[in-house]
Amino acid sequence: MRVAKPINNNIVSVHDENGQEIVVMGRGIGYKAKSGDDIPGHLVEKIFRMSSQNEIERLKELLSSVPQAHIDVTAEIIAYAAQHLEKRLNESIYLTLTDHISFSINRLQQGMHFHSTLLSEIRQFYPEEYAIGKYGLQLIEQQTGLILPKEEAASIALHIINAEYDTTVSDSYYITRLVDSIASLLKEEAGIALEEQAFFTERFLTHLKYLTRRVIKKEPLPPPQDATLYTLMKGAYPVAVAQAERIAGYIEESQQYTLSTDEISSLAIHIKKITDTQ
Repeated sequence: MRVAKPINNNIVSVHDENGQEIVVMGRGIGYKAKSGDDIPGHLVEKIFRMSSQNEIERLKELLSSVPQAHIDVTAEIIAYAAQHLEKRLNESIYLTLTDHISFSINRLQQGMHFHSTLLSEIRQFYPEEYAIGKYGLQLIEQQTGLILPKEEAASIALHIINAEYDTTVSDSYYITRLVDSIASLLKEEAGIALEEQAFFTERFLTHLKYLTRRVIKKEPLPPPQDATLYTLMKGAYPVAVAQAERIAGYIEESQQYTLSTDEISSLAIHIKKITDTQ
């Protein structure tokens, strides 16, 4: 790897074997480095590969403007999240979460505080990501001595969710709001509570997260395969189907998105399993 541009003492941009520009991090890797210098592989501790040249430029600009301590703690949080969730996270999280954490730390040092409007929803519907957010706050305190507000755990979790599901902050906000609205609808109209950490509840919430993601992003659902399942479900479990149809009606009214009979049947199956265990 040859240096394209030094960013700071620990970070440089380089060109890999395919000529693609990437950003690499390692202690002292950028010290006295000049364009064209070879970078010994054993010095590289972290490689940042972004999806576009525009993101690479944004990352270089960000990493050159924030303290190394903020970069290091963010990288640790992301590594912990990927290991804990056992999922590939979109590389853009290095850009978005580093920016957010650095901004939050600076905001705290200036005596500013903003309330997270999604704290309760993130804690309820994304408990794993929220737990990672809490772990992130502990790391930040250990490495910087600063105690960020507990609401920041939800903000960190939101960035992890974005990277996990390949969505934007805006999309994740509306997805979480929509899941919360559906949960409230079930509780108010059918007495079905989704707060308990039960097996079928968790499966239903996972289904809802993927469904609402498609709804918010206006991605088409697969066409119905066969109306037989829907007909059988309606005859065998009319209450569960009616509740699923109520959800479909709410989504159509609020999001202008029509669910297929297959999707209504899937929702009804989840609802039936939950009601059988409550």
